[in-house]
Amino acid sequence: MSSGEWRGQYGPWAVIAGGSEGVGAEFALLLARAGINLVLIARKSGPLRDTAERCRELGGQVRELAVDLTDPDGRAQIFAATSDLEIGLLIYNAGANTHSAEFLDGDLAAFQQVIDLNVTAPLALIHHFAGPMRARRRGGVLLVGSLTGYQGSARHSVYGGVKAFTRIYAEGLWLELREHNVHVLELVLGVTRTPAMQRVGLNFDIAGMPVSDPADVAREGLAQLPHGPVHVVSAHAGNPALRATLDRAAAVLASHRMMQKLLGGAPIPDPDAPPTG
Repeated sequence: MSSGEWRGQYGPWAVIAGGSEGVGAEFALLLARAGINLVLIARKSGPLRDTAERCRELGGQVRELAVDLTDPDGRAQIFAATSDLEIGLLIYNAGANTHSAEFLDGDLAAFQQVIDLNVTAPLALIHHFAGPMRARRRGGVLLVGSLTGYQGSARHSVYGGVKAFTRIYAEGLWLELREHNVHVLELVLGVTRTPAMQRVGLNFDIAGMPVSDPADVAREGLAQLPHGPVHVVSAHAGNPALRATLDRAAAVLASHRMMQKLLGGAPIPDPDAPPTG
């Protein structure tokens, strides 16, 4: 699509939740270059301000909102701050795993925050912003998903569950809005070299493991937005989780071993391996 077509379908304003760094910041820069004004939302004001300034240098208008998306008051602030704007595009890129723990050892309230960030908040924003898009018969909704939603993973049991929900929800929303010319896409990410993932200390140097660049992910996601409902980033389209066999135990264990390498932990024993010692 040309810049004019982008503005016609998705302008004049886009809301990016999780728009301060990584893939979210790259979305913002691409849209600013296309002439779309931005509302950038993130929890930390410092990186948010930096990205907003970079986008303003490209000539567009930018509003910054440093709010907690898991807080109903934070979502109310977003609605109030955008009440005078015509929002043509919503990108929800704020779905991190904020409580990585085995379920029975974790804190239930902290798990609820994972659910609120990945389910409650995006549903509230979509319900608010996509209604006017449907009435105008143009617009777009892009949800950033994860390969974690295709297969269970230790310490990601809740996170994987909410990401699986998001994918199925996106497919249903795509069906409901496609006849109204509102594009819906879940963009499924694999391992991506974002500042957040670098702060976690992930091992990006595992032999044979693809690692995506945030700028490439953002470009691919926006290009695929008109072609929903789900798109797996091309660098990760060969991931075995996407074609898991009927032997779910074997598939989940294989995925778990790779995840342990990524996180730098010790692998769990293989129950089918012969005893040692």
